[in-house]
Amino acid sequence: MTIAIKMGFLDGGPIVDDQGRLVGRGGGTALVERLLAMYPGAVVVNHEDRQCDGFEAKALTSLDPLETLVINLDVIDSVGVFQTMHREGAEPKILNLQWLPPSHYHHKVNFAAMGLAYALFPTLCSGERTAGEVTELVRRWTISPLAHQARVAWIQPGIRDDLVREHVDPEIPTVLYPAIHLTDNKRPKIFLDVMNRVASEMDVRMEARLSQRDLASVMAMKMSSPKWASVGPLFGQREEYWESLARMTAFLATAKNEAYGFEYLEALVAGAVGVFPDTAWARKTVPEDYPYFYRTTDEAVSMMKDVLGDPETARNAINDAAGGSLREWILANHKRSGGNEAMRKQIEEWFPEIQA
Repeated sequence: MTIAIKMGFLDGGPIVDDQGRLVGRGGGTALVERLLAMYPGAVVVNHEDRQCDGFEAKALTSLDPLETLVINLDVIDSVGVFQTMHREGAEPKILNLQWLPPSHYHHKVNFAAMGLAYALFPTLCSGERTAGEVTELVRRWTISPLAHQARVAWIQPGIRDDLVREHVDPEIPTVLYPAIHLTDNKRPKIFLDVMNRVASEMDVRMEARLSQRDLASVMAMKMSSPKWASVGPLFGQREEYWESLARMTAFLATAKNEAYGFEYLEALVAGAVGVFPDTAWARKTVPEDYPYFYRTTDEAVSMMKDVLGDPETARNAINDAAGGSLREWILANHKRSGGNEAMRKQIEEWFPEIQA
C-alpha cells in the first residue's frame, strides 16, 4: 500500500521548489518530512507528477484509490480529496492529520467543511487540546448521525533534536518572533508593542522569518520598520533554521492558543529563553514551575528586560524549574521517536492493511 501525504497548497504556492525539495513552511513541512522518513516509498501529493529530491510527488488523479492511504494535513479539503479519488467508484482511504488548531480558521463554511471531514474520516490530532477542539467542532457543525461516527485520537508529536547547534549568546541580545504567521491568533501587535518598549530602554535586535503571504502584509511592514528589526522569508533548509536558533537570546510568545507549539519547544531546546503568556496552552508546554509567564504587557516588558539583560541567570532559572536541564525535560516529554511510534500505532490501528 502507498502512503500519500497531502500538505495543502498554502498561499497558492508550490509544495516543492525548483530543486525538488519541500518548501519550508514550519510545523506542516516538518510533519511531512517525518512521515516520509517513517514510511519509505511514501509520496507527496502535488499539482503534477514529478521526481523530487529523495521522494516522489504525484497528483491525486495519479493515485490508485484502492492501494493508497492519503494522510491529509489539509483537512478542510478531505471531502474534495474523496470526491476526486471516488470518481470511478472506489472507496478512498483518508486520514485527517490535524496539526493546527481548528480555530486557525474563522468562516462558518470552513468550520462546516472541517466538521464533515472529521465525521467521515478518522482524525489524528497534534496534542490533546486540538483533539478537544475537533470533538467540539464536530458536535456543533455536523448532523447527529454523522457526528456519532467520528473517530478522534491525539498524540504528542515530539520534536527532533539531531540538528541542534551549540548555543552562543550574541553580543547584542536578539529576540525571535516564534511563528511564521501574523494572524490575529498570534497577536503580533502585542509582540511589536512589547518589543518597541523594550528597545526604547536597551540595545536589542529582533528576527522574524515569515511565510510568503505574511511577508507581504501591512503588519510585516510595521514589524520590519524599526532599525533593530530583521524580517525575512523562511529558511530554505532546516540546518539554516537551527543555526539561526542557536544564536537567539530569547523569544516572546504572544499567541492566544496553540495546537502543540513546535516552534517554542525547538527554540527552548536550542537555548533561547522563552517568555510566555499565562495561558493554558503555554502552561502545558513547559515545566510547572517555569518562571516566565506574563499576564499583562507591562509584565512582559519587565520579564524581557530581565532575560535580555542577564540571559545566563534566566537560563539557570528555567533549568532549575526543569529539575536541572530544560532541554532534557523537553526531550523526555516531547521526544520525536515517541511521537513517531504513537503516530504509527494509531494509523495502523485505523488502517491495518498498511502493514501488509
